This record gives sequence, structure tokens and C-alpha cells, in this order.
Amino acid sequence: MTVAVLGAGKIGEALLSGLLDAGHDAGDLLFTERHPERAAELTDRYGVAGVEVADAAKRADVLVVAVKPQDIEPLLDELAELIGPRSLVVSMCAGLPTSLFERRLPAGTPVIRVMPNTPMLVGAAMSAVSPGKHATDEQLQTVERLLSSVGKVVVLPESQQDAVTALSGSGPAYFFYLVEAMIDAGILLGLPRAVAQQLIVQAAVGAGKMLDEGGEHPVMLRENVTSPGGTTINGIRELEKHGVRAALLDAIESARDRSVELGKAHEE
Repeated sequence: MTVAVLGAGKIGEALLSGLLDAGHDAGDLLFTERHPERAAELTDRYGVAGVEVADAAKRADVLVVAVKPQDIEPLLDELAELIGPRSLVVSMCAGLPTSLFERRLPAGTPVIRVMPNTPMLVGAAMSAVSPGKHATDEQLQTVERLLSSVGKVVVLPESQQDAVTALSGSGPAYFFYLVEAMIDAGILLGLPRAVAQQLIVQAAVGAGKMLDEGGEHPVMLRENVTSPGGTTINGIRELEKHGVRAALLDAIESARDRSVELGKAHEE
């Protein structure tokens, strides 16, 4: 099976890297990139051929569309003249519904919508998958197998994809933001930056492992660290006082609203 990634930005590169790390042959992968310098850089780094969209459409069994939402219209215009009924189109474009692709591509084109995230680079992605109306169960399983090689996969109704985009697609950025702030706090308290970063990154890795493998609810895990009258409860009181929980709720809701807006911008 040949997979072509149309648009080798952060997510496109993450998919290429993750698939190679998972054992996929570089000869079975292709990518498109409109900037020649970037294309040459990726070919040197991964050994994957950079091709034109027409070549990708001709050679690939699966076309993974990973361009920015604002760049989708010209790409769909080009693909509409190139692809046939055997082509499976997988969209990784935030906010864009399968109906947009089905409307603009040849009738009956199977489309599957995916919301991944950048931990795909290290084989730890979370990808939410939703089939369009022409995608078969076999094609859905093909995409699940493909994405399972670079992380975990969940199949959801497409109506939930905007929420997934806000929570999981953007989620790593929220964690990075918190880690950045905690490192700054360590510096404020007199620790060298390198030491503060090592402490916080390992705390994040360990906490994530406990969440993933321990089976306990996050509330219980937090309470296990929070002794009566201790240091942690004092810190949590400040977080609550400054509305950190409410700010996260508002941030994720705002990201969801933006995902909805991106989809509506391409409605006819």
C-alpha cells in the first residue's frame, strides 16, 4: 500500500516520521510540498520522495490531505481532475467536514476524517477517526491500522470532531504551555533553567505514565499528592484562586468554536 501525504507541514512530517519509525518502507511513502527547499530537506532527512500532486494521485492508494484549511480549495480543484474511485482520501485538516471533500471530489470518493496530534512524531499520537458516507468498513480498518502504528486510535461520529480538535488536537500545546510556565517558576525560585526543565519534564512524563497505566481517576492521583496542610494544597489553592480550571475550560471551548468556524467558511 502506497501512502501519499499531501502537505508536509508539522502534521504531515509527523506522520511520515512516525510511519517510518513503525517500520513502513520509505519506498511506499510519498509527499508533496510546494517549497522546494523544504521538500529537499525532508527527502534528505527521511529518504521519502517528494512528488507533484498529480504524481501522488496516480501512484498512491491512500491520499492523506494535511494542508492548512485555508489552502484546501485549490488542492481539491486539482484532485478533482486526478483521482479515481480507488483512491481513499484521508483528511487531517482541522475543522473541515467530509462533506466538503465529497462535494468537491468525484462522486462516490471515499473520505475519512482524522484529527491527529503532534506526538505522532514519537509514536504517541491520539487520532480520532470518522468515516464519510462513502467509506467502507474495510477502508476504515485500513486507516485505523495505519494510524495505530503511530499511536492510539478512536472511532467517533463526525459530529464530535470539533470537540476532539479542541481537546486532543490542540491538547499538547496546552501541556507545553503549562510546562513552560512551571519551568519559569523554577527559575523564579532560583533553580538553573536546565535543572528546572529536567524536573518538570520528568514530572510530566511520570504523571502521564501514571494516568495511562495506573487506571486511577485523575482526582485520586491528585489527592494522593495533596497532604492536609501541606505544600501541594497551598499551590492548588492559588491555581483555583486564579481561575486556572475555568481558563482551561474557556480555552478548549474557544478552540472548538474556531474549528466550527473553519468548517463553515467552506460551506456553499
